[in-house]
Amino acid sequence: MNKIYYLASCDTCRKIIKSLPKDHDLVFHDIKQNPITVEELEQMYRLSGSYEALFSKKAQLYKSMDLKNKSLTEVDYKKYILEHYTFLSRPVFIINEKIYIGNTQQNILQVMKALG
Repeated sequence: MNKIYYLASCDTCRKIIKSLPKDHDLVFHDIKQNPITVEELEQMYRLSGSYEALFSKKAQLYKSMDLKNKSLTEVDYKKYILEHYTFLSRPVFIINEKIYIGNTQQNILQVMKALG
């Protein structure tokens, strides 16, 4: 099952979703309305190889909690992502058992190719 984890209130996510091919078969998962489960996060970890890769250092909470001055471990990254949706780098696409994390232009081009 191909899936996108996104935040409905995020302008960047909305813009990316609008640009997706019309005939895609993605299941949409709004992480604010429906928080990710331990199992879903562990699947993302298996595909990406790292919780840090899934972690957003751009999150407001990252700065306000002063996490940038702490030495975070993979266990910490997992804990924070599960505690608050804002720590998941978005959007996250899982397409044909391959993971695409974040909104860089290069990443979105790869998603378009995978969906194409």
